[in-house]
Amino acid sequence: MSWLTAEEALAELGTKPQTLYANVSRGRIHAKPDPADPRRSLYQASDVQRLAERHAGRRKAETVAAETIRWGDPVLASAISTIIDGRLFYRGRDAADFAEAATLEQTAALLWNGAEALSSGTGAENASPSLQAAFLALARRVTSDLPSLGRSQAALRREACGVLSTIADALAPRFADQPLHLRLAASWQRPDAADCLRRALVLLADHELNASTFAARVTVSAGAALSAAVLSGLATLTGPLHGAAWQGVGALIEAASALGAEQAIGRTLAQGNHLSAFGHPLYPDGDIRALALLSHFPLPPQFAEVRDAGEEIVGDKVNVDFALAAMTAAFDLPKEAPIIIFSLARSTGWMAHAMEQIESGQLIRPRARYAGPAPETVTGR
Repeated sequence: MSWLTAEEALAELGTKPQTLYANVSRGRIHAKPDPADPRRSLYQASDVQRLAERHAGRRKAETVAAETIRWGDPVLASAISTIIDGRLFYRGRDAADFAEAATLEQTAALLWNGAEALSSGTGAENASPSLQAAFLALARRVTSDLPSLGRSQAALRREACGVLSTIADALAPRFADQPLHLRLAASWQRPDAADCLRRALVLLADHELNASTFAARVTVSAGAALSAAVLSGLATLTGPLHGAAWQGVGALIEAASALGAEQAIGRTLAQGNHLSAFGHPLYPDGDIRALALLSHFPLPPQFAEVRDAGEEIVGDKVNVDFALAAMTAAFDLPKEAPIIIFSLARSTGWMAHAMEQIESGQLIRPRARYAGPAPETVTGR
């Protein structure tokens, strides 16, 4: 039987002395006085090695888990959408091809794995698309809608239709009997934008396990109503690193108008700021959603200048946030149009993921790796 000094044991374990002493007091590591110096202790090598191996495995698992939630490996199974070789697929169908003719309603039916005809809602002929109205309408539903657990998929799909109608009444309030892209175009009084709006809504309906979708899945995994899941997703979407990235694109265009594209991009990079108009980690060869959308309207000159200069300087192609901002400028849509389009479209994806999460019956509850002060030692027990 071999024994280690405290220094050797600590080196093997990679821990603090307090942790070593705690393991001794709990019987995990056997210790004995050092014959050469009774004031010191020796620690059984086999016990130390066993704990070191256990800690190494735990550290490896912690590292994997931490890296997984930052554009890492998949963390849960889903049959809704995926990105393979630079293409986006909805339940196995190429989203860019699907967007050539499909409506958002048809996309919802595909993502929801079968659905009844979507309710048309009530509409509001004199209202304008309003993100605030969507938040308020969803919040009212959350307090009255039934919890999601214990309900069939058919019942949930019917409720999803109702939730989408609620959102549509806030984000596309005109002409409730028409398809959503026509409602949105009518609400903005831009009939010439209708086809591009249709394409954008389909292309933005879902995007695998993004931040807002994960928030929606976490919410509904606790049994909350579908409206609560959508409310969680919508709140997350408003972040500047997600659905509100179009604001960074707008700021870059404004700077380019004043300074020129190359100088505006160079100044942004010199200040250490991220260029939200370019690149996407899941599309190294270019965001397919941007490519599919930009080919259907004339790019405003300032946007074309920024695209050309940015792709040369940065080395990445423009993304869907750039495409939404460019489409807004091309059709003279309201400034907040990108987040309205994004919110209306992605609501369908949030509910698809919510229903899939409910069917799994699993609560999403990860553990935190504690990095705070050492807990106080409790004595006398």
